[in-house]
Amino acid sequence: MCGAIDLKSDFTSTAKPRSPGPFGPGLLVTAAFIGPGTVTTASVAGASFGYALLWALLFSIIATAVLQEMSARLGLVTRMGLAQALRETFAGHWYGTAAVILVVAAVGIGNAAYEAGNITGAALGLQGLSGIDGWVWSLLVGAASAALLFSGRYKMIEGVLILLVLLMSTVFLLTFIMVRPSLNEFFGGLLRPSLPEGSLLTAIALIGTTVVPYNLFLHSSAVQEKWPDSEALDDSLRAARVDTGLSIGLGGLITLAILTTAAAAFFGSGMAISAANIAVQLEPLLGSASRYFFALGLFAAGLSSAVAAPLAAAYAVSGAMGWDTSLASWKFRSIWLAVLLCGTFFAVIGTKPLAAILFAQAANGFLLPVCAIFLLLMVNRKAAMGEYCNRLWSNLLGAIVVLVTLGLGGLKLYQVLL
Repeated sequence: MCGAIDLKSDFTSTAKPRSPGPFGPGLLVTAAFIGPGTVTTASVAGASFGYALLWALLFSIIATAVLQEMSARLGLVTRMGLAQALRETFAGHWYGTAAVILVVAAVGIGNAAYEAGNITGAALGLQGLSGIDGWVWSLLVGAASAALLFSGRYKMIEGVLILLVLLMSTVFLLTFIMVRPSLNEFFGGLLRPSLPEGSLLTAIALIGTTVVPYNLFLHSSAVQEKWPDSEALDDSLRAARVDTGLSIGLGGLITLAILTTAAAAFFGSGMAISAANIAVQLEPLLGSASRYFFALGLFAAGLSSAVAAPLAAAYAVSGAMGWDTSLASWKFRSIWLAVLLCGTFFAVIGTKPLAAILFAQAANGFLLPVCAIFLLLMVNRKAAMGEYCNRLWSNLLGAIVVLVTLGLGGLKLYQVLL
């Protein structure tokens, strides 16, 4: 075997692997990308263009699964998160410093800007169930998220997020079944790509809300918490692949269900769709239960993202700065706490930090292709990955994803700078 790393001695172990359930860090990724923004984007796509953009969603799920598998493999083989790998690989070069600044700006500041939407979404769901003002729920959601992250217990954080994602799955899949969509139109939209007039930006938004850079940092670090290096590497990799496939697949089903429900209920009706009025507009189909269905789903989507986004920011920024990435580290905690406090503040006062969001979108436009290209390069380095380098099919899929992310990043920058 070539390279500086002796995988057999460093990464394999005769220790008997644990037998966790089928879900793990992959569901943290699902929890992060299915937030209130995804719920609204998928609903608008279905209401505006029917089933026509389901293919874009299918592509985004495949792309996410490809990138997240590479990210998990990088973390388990090298025992480095993506941010740490970026920092160490480019150390001593100007572009290494630029990469660190970009990660801190796009993921750290960006997640702080987006966090207000996550908390507001969860508060809207609880307000719909209780009638209590949203700002009160925003405070409580922020406090609950902080308490969970302050516990410093990875298994507890993972367990809560798994429950929230399963709640989302139950709510949105049941709603999908109850509206009885046309299966012919469903599979037609899924398997026959088309772009109705005016749908290009919505298709890009669907892909962009699923394939997000901060999940690569989150996943590559979280797998190390789940499967320590005392466990056999092959067993850990196998479990991580199963977890990634199941989790991303489940996330895809949830988003497909949201888009399809909106297509069946609203396409051609001329109704204006927003997170605040979807439940009311579903009442003719689902009756009074629609309010509770959608409120529960929105709450689960908001709270899961409100926990996962600060966690992703902490992993990314700590790794980029060369700090300890353990959950108990005070620097690690200070990052997620800053993200959470910013989000809670803006959610309570009811104002979106528009300037910060625009800046975050521009930074993420740069970061997504940079991360995708770097990740692809890293998992092809024999010196770092040994026998766990990419195979030909992985590189072909990865190259397609990189080209799409380059296009997405360029278009996002174009939109922001217009």
